[in-house]
Amino acid sequence: MTDLLDKLRAEFELEELGAGEFSQIKVSGMHFTIHRYHAKGLGNVSTMEAKGFFGLMKMDTFVINATECDMPLFSYDRIHAMGNDTLMLELFDTMLEGCNMSDMQKIKKNYAYIPEHDMGKHWYDDIKLKESLAKKGKKKDTPIYDKLKNEYFEAYIKTAKTAPVCVESEKKEKASVYVEGLLSNGGPAASVFIKNYGAEKTAAFFREVLFGTK
Repeated sequence: MTDLLDKLRAEFELEELGAGEFSQIKVSGMHFTIHRYHAKGLGNVSTMEAKGFFGLMKMDTFVINATECDMPLFSYDRIHAMGNDTLMLELFDTMLEGCNMSDMQKIKKNYAYIPEHDMGKHWYDDIKLKESLAKKGKKKDTPIYDKLKNEYFEAYIKTAKTAPVCVESEKKEKASVYVEGLLSNGGPAASVFIKNYGAEKTAAFFREVLFGTK
């Protein structure tokens, strides 16, 4: 995920805040390395890199909780496992008034020829924006997935540069609806963390590090 951090750093001043006790954790056979940053003018940024099962699985997560401008919460997940490559680029409506989503819409349309990966039904589908996308393929698809990821992320950052400035406390409150919902209702990652570390420790990790809503 160094490439995404470099793209972000080129547009926003980044300060590493540290993830404290959550810097290195082990969950369900996966070893996670976690970093947290503050992007001035944007908000909380976190990254998780995970490896496990004798190197057969690799997972990357990159989250931007935009609390200083009126952008949606951005979540990038990438899973390489058993010869498969899964890409998820998700936007969640944590906005107060909204922003121009045309660049992300255009990119999703440009890559519509790649079939969408069915993510199933989740409680948060109502706040997941239609500009979100998910793809699943094989190793041969990795180059085009990388291209898609980079274009989408660049579009998000470009949009954020001109998005309206927000009152941080109000944006955190909106984001908390999603975060607290994950803790209460679960999600693909939340449920695994809760099972391994319990509700209290997972809540601290989500609020203080992963999403920075506390």
